[in-house]
Amino acid sequence: MAKRSEPQFLYLTTIGWKTGNPHEIEIWFTELEGCYYVISELGERAHWVQNVGRNPDIQFRVSGQSIHGAARVVDPQREPELHAAVCRLSIEKYEWGEGNVVELSPSGPQAG
Repeated sequence: MAKRSEPQFLYLTTIGWKTGNPHEIEIWFTELEGCYYVISELGERAHWVQNVGRNPDIQFRVSGQSIHGAARVVDPQREPELHAAVCRLSIEKYEWGEGNVVELSPSGPQAG
């Protein structure tokens, strides 16, 4: 399934918009031009997508690194090439790639 040189999952931490508590999920991802991309098969119904919609400040862990960044939903109408490229990468890596694409833009590694 996943390419052997890449980890299969990243661990995304969002802040709950109702509780203010951190929530971590394990999720498939792809990487493109310095950003990481995850796909929500539940679209806007996924709680983590709702969280980043209200507070884009996120943390994620991948390959042993903890990274601070910002998240945003990629609009397929405004950015059709990016949306298609990420879906294509996900299909190549996991044989699946349908749903809302969310971009994780790193702002730098964090200690810990």
